[in-house]
Amino acid sequence: MNTITVRASSWGSLFDCAMKWEGEHLLGMRRPSGLRSTLGTAIHAGTAAFDQAILDHAPISANEAADAFMDALHNPTDEVDYKQDRSITMREAEIIGLTLHTKYCAEIAPMFAYKAVEMTMEPLEIDCGNGITIRLTGTMDRARVATSGAGVIIPDVKSGSRIIENGEVSLKGKSAQLGAYQLMYENTAGENTIGAQIIALPTTGKLNPQVSKVWDAKSKMLGTDTAPGFIELAATMFKLGFFPPNPNSQLCSPKFCARWEACSYHD
Repeated sequence: MNTITVRASSWGSLFDCAMKWEGEHLLGMRRPSGLRSTLGTAIHAGTAAFDQAILDHAPISANEAADAFMDALHNPTDEVDYKQDRSITMREAEIIGLTLHTKYCAEIAPMFAYKAVEMTMEPLEIDCGNGITIRLTGTMDRARVATSGAGVIIPDVKSGSRIIENGEVSLKGKSAQLGAYQLMYENTAGENTIGAQIIALPTTGKLNPQVSKVWDAKSKMLGTDTAPGFIELAATMFKLGFFPPNPNSQLCSPKFCARWEACSYHD
């Protein structure tokens, strides 16, 4: 039996560029992140602090929660290459992040009834046949669990310059990660989810947060009678040791890929 451990938050990147994913998650190759990536992590830290305080029945103000944002921005836990992206300065990152943090706390958080923030989930093992078991692990890094009139949903906070396209929240490439979260939450909590949702915090443009529609990301993981799901496709890749490159990926760059120098497929 061959058990492959996959962090739920990495699942989507497996189908973006499998060769990059293999390098990072199976071979342990790493690339320092840039300031924009650190900005995204810091935004999530601040909003999570605000939401968790409400769940703990000890609410804090947006200004108090912003301390978590500033600490994560200036004291990152991962290695950061500050020369990687010269399109943004630390001061600009502070302004963008604090603007989005404040808008989230005032406009977005009141829209949701959260029951968990960045929940740690029980590992979920999926027998894919042919001696392949996929073991999903991890924490819903930037996601929440919320209740609505229709049932339980998994909202995920996403930030970035392309999270809103043509005036709408982009769901492109989000189903694998959010579907993994749905499956793992159901395994951990013993209750069904009705779908996932994206809370979009754009780091460029007018900086107006938006919330996507609710959609069933889990169905993409499980597949149908006529089309395999992501889990079945991944099982085949793992069985064959087949991790194809994707030179058209937006992350196909020496800035983002630790395997760039050893890869012969990019231009």
